[in-house]
Amino acid sequence: MRTYYSDDHRLHHGRCELIDGQLMPCFEMPSRADHVLARVQARQLGEVLPPQDFGLAPLQRVHTDDYLTFFRGAWERWAATNTDGDLLPYTWPARTLRQVKPTSLHGELGYYSFDGGAPITAGTWQAAYTAAQIALSGVADIQSGAYSAFSLCRPPGHHAAGDLMGGYCYLNNAAIAAQAFLDQGRQKVAILDVDYHHGNGTQSIFYDRNDVLFASIHGDPTAEFPFFLGYADETGEGAGQGLNFNYPLPAGSDWPTWAAALEQACDEIDRYAPDVIVVSLGVDTFKEDPISQFKLDSPDYLLMGERIARLGKPTLFVMEGGYAVEEIGINAVNVLEGFKRATQETA
Repeated sequence: MRTYYSDDHRLHHGRCELIDGQLMPCFEMPSRADHVLARVQARQLGEVLPPQDFGLAPLQRVHTDDYLTFFRGAWERWAATNTDGDLLPYTWPARTLRQVKPTSLHGELGYYSFDGGAPITAGTWQAAYTAAQIALSGVADIQSGAYSAFSLCRPPGHHAAGDLMGGYCYLNNAAIAAQAFLDQGRQKVAILDVDYHHGNGTQSIFYDRNDVLFASIHGDPTAEFPFFLGYADETGEGAGQGLNFNYPLPAGSDWPTWAAALEQACDEIDRYAPDVIVVSLGVDTFKEDPISQFKLDSPDYLLMGERIARLGKPTLFVMEGGYAVEEIGINAVNVLEGFKRATQETA
């Protein structure tokens, strides 16, 4: 299994995020990807390759031009104010306010954000752009005949919607990959999101479509971020009705509980019979993750990979969350090794 990776991720290193009433050091940090890469290499998972550059066009298939233009130019506008610190929003168009896009930098930032957890720094655009190219390079590998690939993306992406950033996410790498598969001839794609937090951005992008099934196993949004999406009664609409599956689980859920939800999700994916699967690979379900409440242990991730492999479909793994930094590499690579040992790869 080839891994796609770039040092560009280090260009994004936010100083702080707004959490628990404080500006705290970011849990989403460069060492996350470094630990995963080190584990990939230590376990000799396969070649580690730099991404190709497929340009802006595949990003524009998922994100609006206005959003991309804003995100790409936000730091330059902020730097021109000679203000120290990261660019963070402080106001949002809540329910009683109009959904009008202002012209000021802070107004636009609030319009395009849903929380204070996605700081923009001097290198954020380039890091996010390269992460999307890493996802697209994994697509290209599978389109060329590989059975699986690992896109070691950072920053993550599954909270980013078509015109919205938040939850450490700016560009939706998994959604960009899924759309690229479709644009290159695949008829149906399934996205399986195993991150502790619901992939609200991915759900919103494909919610009314029948060419992408979305299934997510996550912390119950009545108590867990992102709070406002991820409920079991969200099943899609229009052409997408019946193709959105959420499995919210209570805090403290262990492997047997989590695995039962995975089994249900895999049953739905089997029925859908996709041509290819994209896995939003978050490992913040780990028992010692500092911002999550599930109780999975490292050996459980081998079993997770094995079950995904039994779906019998070409599979692209796209890195999402996981913040117990010392163990993130072990847990992410365990999923990949479990998948590999349960499949016969010819690539």
